[in-house]
Amino acid sequence: MPGFRECHDCGKLLRMPPFRPGADVCCPRCDAVLRRGRERPLGTALALGLACLPLYGVAVLAPFLGLALLGQGRDSRVGTGAIGFAQDGFWPLSAVVALCVVALPLLRILLRLAVLCGLRLRRPPARLPVLFRWHERLGPWAMPEVFLFGALVSYTRLVDLAAVEIGPAAYGLGLLVLALAAADATFAPQAVWEALERRGRTKAAREKEPAGPGEAAETGAAPGSRRVGCRCCHLLCEAEPGQRCPRCGDALHRRKRDSAARCWALVLAAAILYVPANWFPVMEIVSFGRGGPHTILGGVVEFVETGFWPLALIVFLASVAVPLLKLAGLAAMLLGVRRRYAGGLRARTRLYRFIEAIGRWSMIDVFVVAVLVALVRFGALASISSEVGAACFAAVVVLTMLAAEAFDPRLMWDAAEGPAGPPEGAGR
Repeated sequence: MPGFRECHDCGKLLRMPPFRPGADVCCPRCDAVLRRGRERPLGTALALGLACLPLYGVAVLAPFLGLALLGQGRDSRVGTGAIGFAQDGFWPLSAVVALCVVALPLLRILLRLAVLCGLRLRRPPARLPVLFRWHERLGPWAMPEVFLFGALVSYTRLVDLAAVEIGPAAYGLGLLVLALAAADATFAPQAVWEALERRGRTKAAREKEPAGPGEAAETGAAPGSRRVGCRCCHLLCEAEPGQRCPRCGDALHRRKRDSAARCWALVLAAAILYVPANWFPVMEIVSFGRGGPHTILGGVVEFVETGFWPLALIVFLASVAVPLLKLAGLAAMLLGVRRRYAGGLRARTRLYRFIEAIGRWSMIDVFVVAVLVALVRFGALASISSEVGAACFAAVVVLTMLAAEAFDPRLMWDAAEGPAGPPEGAGR
């Protein structure tokens, strides 16, 4: 008998249909994708994951971009921008770039390979659910594709300054991004959780006893008030809030704990930092003794003046419009929860999914600065250094991503249902 599932975006309890390859299962109330019907989701993802390892080695270890200016040359690698930020005194910004571009992409590839390879063993290791839980949590913070796009924007700035040479790491990074996109497109996380349960690597599988004569393997009763949906692996558990999920080990809560309060705090902090992020310069460009500081809007204007309208539009949307949209959208959703507004629930839920997905692309401007400070270090001839605006803007992006992660869209549906739903800020 098909099992039950709680929609992670609207909280509706649903009976899941049998798995059919190629057919995705969506929530009828909010259109959230509950399960992807991928054919061979584990084998294809394993093959693509193995292909990502050598591409990652080329992308990180080989020269990325080279710059020649009046007989002087300088090469950079993917991680050189983090070193440049550290040399300018922005250690937190250096750590963010190193994690998002170098460390977390590799860690996520290794975690996926460890889980998929472990499932092929006769006795899979017991820690596979923990590894896969971390793989899912780190997904939004691994940003090689955002860095690649930032490098493209940087290239358009550098060609006007000196001769630019594209190194093998740039091609390796491009192929890595394509391989990761293909791996994610063919991957079905829910299939991994179900495979872990079938192989007995979860507490739920170990505690499950075979049904006796005349007994059903699963109950057909409607889920009761003690059923709690796991936010990580989406198992609907018969448990009290605060207990551990028997499949993935994550803490169970009916709603994200203190969701509204945490989201408000993060949104307000990001809104405060948004002002200095756009007011102060993100970098200082000096060429042959001339130049000065550049702000985010100043870079957009420069692209417009030089005829790069598409890039100007992309940078404006990613660095100015998207952060404002995230702040305004999250604030509107929080106010809707507080005032128990029942209108446009499906549209607001779609807006939340869009904010959650688009937030990481605001890091483009930070990565643009990272590529430039890594290459243009020619002393009195030409030099680009990072400024406080870049650190403030990176903080805005990180805070808005954390705010979107802290917000629980199910609160909007609870509030619309009236006092019977879980109260705002109950943390359960």
